Formats: sequence, structure tokens, C-alpha cells
Amino acid sequence: MRIGIFGGDTGDRTLDDVIADARAAEHDGFASYALPQIFGLDAMGVLAVVGREVPRIQLETGVVPTYGRHPVTMAQQALTVQAASGGRFTLGIGLSHQIVIENMFGLSFDKPLRHMREYLAVLMPLLQDGKADVDGETISTHVGIAAAERPDTPVLVAALGPKMLELAGTVTQGTVTWMTGPATLAAHTVPTITAAAERAGRPAPQIVASLPICVTADVDAARARAAKDFQMYGFLPSYRAMLDREGAAGPGDVAIAGDEATVLKALGQLADAGVTEYVASIYGSRAEREETRALLKSML
Repeated sequence: MRIGIFGGDTGDRTLDDVIADARAAEHDGFASYALPQIFGLDAMGVLAVVGREVPRIQLETGVVPTYGRHPVTMAQQALTVQAASGGRFTLGIGLSHQIVIENMFGLSFDKPLRHMREYLAVLMPLLQDGKADVDGETISTHVGIAAAERPDTPVLVAALGPKMLELAGTVTQGTVTWMTGPATLAAHTVPTITAAAERAGRPAPQIVASLPICVTADVDAARARAAKDFQMYGFLPSYRAMLDREGAAGPGDVAIAGDEATVLKALGQLADAGVTEYVASIYGSRAEREETRALLKSML
């Protein structure tokens, strides 16, 4: 199982801050550096710059919402990051959430599975062949994209429910998860997407999982902090469904927290579940963050 670093929101950091963070992750030997698309800088724009400044580490989005960004635009941006990074970019995309898409963006969240199916029907051929000829119910596209170089661009879908996992396994390279615990990954996520990939004659999918992580001597305090810092994910329906599958009351229950032995055991459970890459969302006090990163480095 590869280990990467979750770079976090860019809203309160400069571009130079992010470049330095990615450079440190590369220097420490981590496999990847991931950025989310929230309400700060454009994640793919930032990663294009990072790709020119930081020469070796794999770059990922975790994740870019599809609504509000036409698949042609998404493909062009992804190809730009690939060109800037020398083919080191993995595109993670997702639906986001109804409250964001409807209340903040003012767009319809009707039939999200149909939306993602039609979105991928345009995006995947544009990335692979540079042409899309699709007539869908909500997305119809007849266009080509020229690119001097077209390295493979893995696409991962933030798939949680069974139908979305089946779609991801059938047409993309895998999935990226958040707030999904090891029991759910082992019993639900990995077997569902793997079976879909096998039926489609595709290679075994990438399973990229992210959970909060903290090496600490005070487990109760660390879980309480995770419950507070990540509380919104306990209320968003898609994540709430994954927490319920895990039997978790909230984000604090799925956070990886404890002494070094406990954390190593938890990471081993992720690997045993079939996770191919763990993206560490490190939290806690400064001392706890440093100890957590040191332990992760020791595993590389």
C-alpha cells in the first residue's frame, strides 16, 4: 500500500505555501500529494504549478466536483496538469453534495448517477483519444481536444454507494474514498468495484482511501478533536451512509488515532482490506502531527 499526503484546503495558503508543502512531501519520500477542490484556489491550476516546481511526486485531486465544470473543461485542465507534471497526475472527481450543488451553486442535483454516467461518457474518451461524440439526456458533446502529448490520465471517482462503485469499476481506473472505515472498505467498497472491473475486463482498480490520522498518547482527546474538526461529514448523507455501514457514530470513530502500534495496526487493516493507496490527513497538535508524519515516513 502506497502512502501519500493530503495537502488540505488551499483557502488560507499562498501558492508558495502549497509548493513548499508538496516539496516537503516529495523530500520525505511519500508517494503522492493530493489537493481537494473546495473554496480556495483551483486545485488543478495549483497542481500544474506544483508539477513544474516539484519534479517526482505523484499529484492527485481528491476531489474535483463535476457539477459546474463541463467534462470538456475538466479534460482540458487534466491534460494541462499532465503536460506540466510530465504525466504524474491522477484526476479524482466526485459529485460533491446536494447542499453544495443546489444551495451554493444553484444547479440541479437530480439523478446524480445518470449525471456521472453521462459525464464519464464524455470525459474518458476525451482523455484517451481526444474526441467525444455523445448524445445524453443531460450532457451532449461533439468535440475534439488537441494535445501534443497525451499520457495516460487515471480517473478515480469518489464512489460510495454500490451503483456508483459499479460505474467507477466499469469505466474508470478506480475510486477515492473519505470517511470510509476499514470494515466497509473490505466488505463493500473493494469487492463491489473489483467485481465491476472484472466483469468489464478491466485491470484491478485503484482504491485510494483517506482518513484522519493522529499518533497520540491521548486517544480520547484525539477522537474528540476529530469529531469536532470533521463533524460536518457526519451530517452529509453520502458520508453518513458510510459511517452507518461502519457502525460509527461520527468521524471521530473512524479516525486512526492511538500510539504507534495502534496506528500501524489500523494502517495494516486498510492494506488487508484492499486499499492500494492511503492518503494521510494528519491532524492534532503540532507535536502529534510531527510524530504522525515521522511514523508514516518510517513505513516508506
